[in-house]
Amino acid sequence: MTTQRISGKKVAVCPVLRAGVGMLEGVLSLVSSARVGFIGLYRDEETLEPVEYYVKLPADLEERDAIVLDPMLATGNSSSAAIEQVKRAGARSVALVCLVSAPEGIEHVQTEHPDVRIVTAAVDRGLNEKGYIVPGLGDAGDRLYGTR
Repeated sequence: MTTQRISGKKVAVCPVLRAGVGMLEGVLSLVSSARVGFIGLYRDEETLEPVEYYVKLPADLEERDAIVLDPMLATGNSSSAAIEQVKRAGARSVALVCLVSAPEGIEHVQTEHPDVRIVTAAVDRGLNEKGYIVPGLGDAGDRLYGTR
């Protein structure tokens, strides 16, 4: 197909560890000149709040447009925290790329970060009592790496 290419823009791709790493190779095949940063978060299963354990972002993020990769946008808490990190580091603009999203997560991110564009492949029904997407596909990191 014929399409436009990203030209003249500096891009940073920032996957949320662990599951976002599964999307990284595909994105870099499209934007090979992008710098890569990593944001390590896990969800506290009791509070559903994100717990940060690692952040390593490009030093020149203020000169770049950031793409945050987080395959599952459920409550939106982790995605929102990752977005906050790249904003704090000075990214010129931020986009969130997800595979499956819940309406609650989309609303949460839009409320917290109205300037962030969300790109998702699918929007499922909603969340269950544990904050997981229904029907969803389970924990993306566990599926990707065969853990539980």
